[in-house]
Amino acid sequence: MTVARPVELLAPAKDLICGKEAILHGADAVYIGAPKFSARSAAGNSIDDIHALCDFAHIYQARVYVALNTILMDDELKEVERMICQIYDAGADALIVQDMGITLLEIPPIPLHASTQTDNGMPEKVEFLSKAGFSRIILARELTLKEIQTISQHVPEASLEAFIHGSLCVCYSGNCYLSAALFSRSANRGECAQCCRLPYTLVDADDAVIIKHKHLLSLKDMNYSNDLEALLQSGVSSLKIEGRLKDVSYVKNTVAYYRKKLDTLFVSNPIFTRSSVGQSTYTFDPEPAKSFNRRFTSYMLHGRDMDSTSFDTPKFIGEPLGIVEDIRPNFFTFKKNRVNSRTTNGDGLTFFNSINSRCDLEGFRVNRVEADRIYPHIMPIIKPGTHLYRNYDQAFEALLSKPSAERKIGVTLEWADYPDGFTLTMTDETYEQVTILRPFVKDLARKPQDDTIRRQLAKLGNTPFSATQIIISTSSDYFVPSSLLNDMRREASEKLLSVRRLRYSHTAGMIVDGRISRPLFAITTNAYPLKNLDFTSNISNAKAETFYKNHKVESIAPAFELSKNELPTYTTLMVTKHCLRYSMGWCPVHQKTTSPYNEPYYLIHKEIRLRLTFDCENCRMLIST
Repeated sequence: MTVARPVELLAPAKDLICGKEAILHGADAVYIGAPKFSARSAAGNSIDDIHALCDFAHIYQARVYVALNTILMDDELKEVERMICQIYDAGADALIVQDMGITLLEIPPIPLHASTQTDNGMPEKVEFLSKAGFSRIILARELTLKEIQTISQHVPEASLEAFIHGSLCVCYSGNCYLSAALFSRSANRGECAQCCRLPYTLVDADDAVIIKHKHLLSLKDMNYSNDLEALLQSGVSSLKIEGRLKDVSYVKNTVAYYRKKLDTLFVSNPIFTRSSVGQSTYTFDPEPAKSFNRRFTSYMLHGRDMDSTSFDTPKFIGEPLGIVEDIRPNFFTFKKNRVNSRTTNGDGLTFFNSINSRCDLEGFRVNRVEADRIYPHIMPIIKPGTHLYRNYDQAFEALLSKPSAERKIGVTLEWADYPDGFTLTMTDETYEQVTILRPFVKDLARKPQDDTIRRQLAKLGNTPFSATQIIISTSSDYFVPSSLLNDMRREASEKLLSVRRLRYSHTAGMIVDGRISRPLFAITTNAYPLKNLDFTSNISNAKAETFYKNHKVESIAPAFELSKNELPTYTTLMVTKHCLRYSMGWCPVHQKTTSPYNEPYYLIHKEIRLRLTFDCENCRMLIST
């Protein structure tokens, strides 16, 4: 008999509220920032909030992973050591880390996940990390399905996590130094200035303008919703939604969407199953296009996507709505793109302003709608033929601003009698069970009691439980007051909830693909795949240096943050699979064409001037100052 493989839907949590809503809307796990030292410095959370989220998630056997994935300095390690102990005591199931110095700290046996910031794209690297003791490896976003499958086959014992939705870093994660070099804000310290979302002018070696004022390093957002089964078949067991700075409506909408997609997949392919318990129901129909996105791409999953860029704007354009027809002083008419597209008061609309030379994205709020007439709150400068988009759906957001999901664990309730009174046994879908005994003088009923018993026992209200079966096993038809039924039901619910929390342990969070992962990070001597490490290995403290020396690395350069003043001119500050030669149609490998312009090319933004070179052998673009 084939045992179904548990699949994890992993959701982002900016804070406690987002984390709880992610669980309610169907996440099997959430990841949340530590109080300090996470790769999103603006998304830190208190230990008390992490504890509260763990308590809530563990009711559903869902897991909480804490991101502590910046590089660390020597004088921070003691603080990090104390913090990890607090995070462990709060009930967290794993840490997401980048800095290998953490492995040599005096910390409790909390599982460690190797962050995508450690640039996990080579089978040899994944194998090393798995053997070194990491219980999960978070894969690089640039990988194709075939490459993921190769890694899985090479390291079948490794638990693999892959991003499936959200913003894309244009660089190989962990290997972007533009922000640090240009603005003294290190991405590897959680302070990325998002240089990739700036507008640039592309010029050639002779300063001839190739393309002007476009967001030439900005990518669309990832959306692998049509490739979930293929990812699972390739060996991935955790599917991750990006968005630890996103608001709660984004989390609700996106998690619900992928939960429904996965549940449908599990019905058609029972070799996979969900890894937490409880069924979510919704007050809305999830639509990812309505939440922040830069339009969607499959990026590199099936090979290089012909259209993965977001050159016009890094902002949320929204859903196509219609075309402007006639302009009046305080309103304009428009023709809808779709018959069923409905615009309401309060919607936010956008358009590209072709009147100005830069064709910027602009927006306005709808004050009133009458048939095909839109009355803006402030009349924009717009002309006929302009395409309209909606990036704020007032009606949809109103649904999400209210309680929009319930998650219930199915329970069977059995009502029975014993010589001195009645019993109520409550058993949940994981076979946790409690029994309540209540002494009571039994009298035969004047009318049948079954309907009353079923009706009162089913009132599980705000508990995380829902009655899937009610069994009545009494020896006679005894009179049962509703007050007794309600009291026993409440007591049984409270005790079952306590049992579920008590029986969830750190060990439960270590179960990966049916196996218990290594609880203690072992000091191993397997060799790291590279002998010589430059600044891109992000080694910023003595313990991280010791880690690599223990694994037979011969030479180690300090992290960029420690050595940037010593680096030579034209040091590569970003490596990316995104290639502007390819985007312009001049790729000598894939498109068999050549550029009419002289290389090297440069990206210019105000005083910033970035030099582009092309590594065609490895299909990469390199950016330096």
